[in-house]
Amino acid sequence: MGWITDHVFKPYPELLIFLTIAVGFLVGRIHYRAIGLGAVTGCLVAGLFTGWLTDVPINGTVKSVFFIMFLFALGYKVGPQFFRGLRRDGLPQVGVAVVVCLAGLGVCYGFAGLLGYGPGLGAGLLGGALTQSAVIGVAQDAIGQIHGLSADQIKEQQNLVPIAYAVTYPLGTILCAVLLANIAPRLLRSDLAQESRDLAAELDAPETDPDLGEGYYEVVLRAFTAVNGTVGRTIEDVEAQQRQQGRRIYVTRVRREGEILAHSQQTVIERGDVLAVSALRHDLVEFDPVARIGPETDDAGLLSYQTEHLHVVVSEKAQLGRTVAEVRREPFMVGVFIDKVYRSGAEFPYRLSTPLERGDTLVLTGPKRLVDPACRALGKPVPTSFATDMTWVGLGIFLGGCIGIPALTAGGVPISLSTSGGALIMGLVFGWIRGRYPTFGNVPPGAQWFMDTFGLCAFVAIVGINAGPGFTSGLSQAGWGLLVWGAVATVLPLVAGLLVGRLVFRMRTPILMGVVAGAQTTTAAIGAINEAARSQIPTLGYTIPYAAGNVLLTIWGAVIVALLG
Repeated sequence: MGWITDHVFKPYPELLIFLTIAVGFLVGRIHYRAIGLGAVTGCLVAGLFTGWLTDVPINGTVKSVFFIMFLFALGYKVGPQFFRGLRRDGLPQVGVAVVVCLAGLGVCYGFAGLLGYGPGLGAGLLGGALTQSAVIGVAQDAIGQIHGLSADQIKEQQNLVPIAYAVTYPLGTILCAVLLANIAPRLLRSDLAQESRDLAAELDAPETDPDLGEGYYEVVLRAFTAVNGTVGRTIEDVEAQQRQQGRRIYVTRVRREGEILAHSQQTVIERGDVLAVSALRHDLVEFDPVARIGPETDDAGLLSYQTEHLHVVVSEKAQLGRTVAEVRREPFMVGVFIDKVYRSGAEFPYRLSTPLERGDTLVLTGPKRLVDPACRALGKPVPTSFATDMTWVGLGIFLGGCIGIPALTAGGVPISLSTSGGALIMGLVFGWIRGRYPTFGNVPPGAQWFMDTFGLCAFVAIVGINAGPGFTSGLSQAGWGLLVWGAVATVLPLVAGLLVGRLVFRMRTPILMGVVAGAQTTTAAIGAINEAARSQIPTLGYTIPYAAGNVLLTIWGAVIVALLG
């Protein structure tokens, strides 16, 4: 190992980083049911091991680049939900998130003071017990600004952060998942699965079993030979009659004597014409096309016309405030279907009575010649693109870093957002702007994953590599009692959130479990809850608290350092 270290890793430390990331992602795959270590913890553990084994330091600038990129991506991802949570209907969920986060800060600060932990162990306890990886970087930045500590003392405290995190995080994740998925519903005398089914029925939400739902298509396209009731009538007349009966059935194409006719609503249907019929599946079943049109046929040429799935941002003033049902009745929506609705950057479970708001994104489905004018009538189309708007991303990170540089001084101690905190705040703002006006600033899912997941994994890998040489001495300084105190620090905030959510806000059990899991930013927990509920309904309570919890717990990394410094 010494030869490899001297001839490979020391002259080329970037190779050590990528080896550590590869091993970390492999370790992160270890899981039991819905609970796993995850890539972040895997990379941290791998970094501590390779750092201890090689003793090769990594430049701090490289670490900072990955971390600031991650924080901007985090803010960008949760920004729309964070600001949406500040509305009246989201305030109860934000309230529970604030209680959980404040309780977590108070418990960790109390334990750190009781046990004589310094800012390094205290921040690591906070990050691991509350399962928030971003605390590591924010706390290390804050420790670097503490006056009165030598360079060696600062390095020692910074290295203790990931060590304490690595000790407390795995058990914190397991406890959060088990408590919310299995224990808490029983203590509340609730049947999580049954209540989820009841709530789904009340919300008219579809079943979301991923193994069963993919084969169903709501919008169908079929071909029938006209021999019955439609013969002698115009296409417009046939469609109008179905609209009066509440059905959305459209004749989109006609083949006559082997030739496909140019589409016209005034075309009179003749016996023997083959009609391409587009409809909602349940409408077509109710209509009984074989009896009312004629026998079904397979006409690949007639049915294989160009269709389009296009995102359109609602911006036309005439459509704002109108319900989905009202918009569907418009002439420009003939043959066009609303497949999905996105609001504030997240998929929104809409109903026919849902009013459209500025910035809503509708996914329209239908023939291209019909979808394009429908998009123009509703607002601005947003063609699918896999290109990242790097001008938008780079400007956001730069401005965030700039607002994080200025520092206030309190008692001689500089207090600032830091460049990382500024990047998080600007990510929230830029993400909210993108959710509100999604015609620019495109950051596709692949790019978000790279900046978010890979950025954080690369950061913690480097943190682990730099902290590895002192892992043994740091762990002996912290003691294995840290594991016990970390477990208590995980459970107490969860209990506080459950009590407030049930007694103060009267939340239903499935939503409450999702809210508390989101507040503690434990992704494994929401997976375990959904598995126990056999439903995705608990996720409805997860998004807003997850956004609020990410912001607050990240900030707590600097706060606990200030309290213990």
